[in-house]
Amino acid sequence: MNNSVTIRQAIRGDLHRLTAIYNQAVEAGLRTADTRTQAPIERRDWLESHLNSPKHPVFLASVREEIAGYLSISPYRKGREALRFAVEISYYVDFEHHRKGVGSALMDHTLSFCKKEGFKTLFAILLETNTASIALLRKYGFEKWARLPNIADFGGIEISQVYYGKRI
Repeated sequence: MNNSVTIRQAIRGDLHRLTAIYNQAVEAGLRTADTRTQAPIERRDWLESHLNSPKHPVFLASVREEIAGYLSISPYRKGREALRFAVEISYYVDFEHHRKGVGSALMDHTLSFCKKEGFKTLFAILLETNTASIALLRKYGFEKWARLPNIADFGGIEISQVYYGKRI
């Protein structure tokens, strides 16, 4: 792990910063399926669901005490017992911290956590145009498992969604 990056679990007080990082991806376009930025109040239920589920946290990466990115672990098809060992990961890194080891630090920490928790399958769902995220997943041995052709529509620009997965 990059020694200048520290990882911790999110708390309620992090909501504004998490929302700001997420909104960078929205504003950049073609990196998330949301097409409008969100206010922290709109992201509150998302964060609360993770705070109330110890096996499905949000991890924060900090550089010099500034939140530089985050990764969330979510249950896949919550409540379906046969799928309890599969989780979806989703991550966002502040644009000022791209290519500085933040994503790798989050992934290292998450893989260790998921092994400890007994998860067997991790996957991420992304837009096919999100090449930086796909590169990070490939670096960690994730493979493309599925492609939903032209499912996302951005004002007439159709983009495919891809699933990358890894067994651990």
